[in-house]
Amino acid sequence: MSRLQNKTALITGGTSGIGLETARQFIAEGARVAVTGTNPATIETARAVLGDKALFIQANAGDVAGQKAVVEAVKAAFGHLDILFVNAGAADFRPIEQFDEEAFDRSVAINVKGPFFLIQALLPILANPASIVLNTSINAHIGMPNTSVYALTKAALLSFAKTLSGELIGRGIRVNAVSPGPVSTPSTASSACRPRIPMPWLRPRSPPGDLAMRAKLPRPWFSLPPTIDLYGRQRIDH
Repeated sequence: MSRLQNKTALITGGTSGIGLETARQFIAEGARVAVTGTNPATIETARAVLGDKALFIQANAGDVAGQKAVVEAVKAAFGHLDILFVNAGAADFRPIEQFDEEAFDRSVAINVKGPFFLIQALLPILANPASIVLNTSINAHIGMPNTSVYALTKAALLSFAKTLSGELIGRGIRVNAVSPGPVSTPSTASSACRPRIPMPWLRPRSPPGDLAMRAKLPRPWFSLPPTIDLYGRQRIDH
């Protein structure tokens, strides 16, 4: 298939998990893809999967100056950008009394501040039309214990998607959010990244890499952004 033929895409946190699978699917659909990552080992692993079909950028998702460097790399390679999938994130699950300021600031920097300033820096090179997809979480919609900081950062992204949808529509930029449930990825494999609550009723129905693709497909311009979750439901927030 070639639904993204000749399109350019940037996927943050694209060297493992949902991001890597999304990059693989985007490339299979004909897109030219850039991915970011922080860990040299995962970057090399991703390079083995994607080969020379992707541009690899080492960057700290929570560093504002680093986001500007990402934009310069994308501009030099592609000239413009059609699709942005904001996928990089920190999943730090612990009881509220165990959080200190440093841990709180790290999650907010990676999950909220970094995406905000990345999008700001990308505006001059985003095409018309273009698509921005923010990867949030089912935790932004439910009150799961031990996810207070993680959930608040993902809820911030949901609010950001709504605001940007109205603010950027005049530039031809569509903004959507996806809210995956539990997905088996390297970042969630360790016990430290699990909320430690049994949820046997959760049954994924969509491939992780399909989330951004579904949000990328054309939708009516004059509606607020749908939030698509991993279980096949679609929430329209008015």
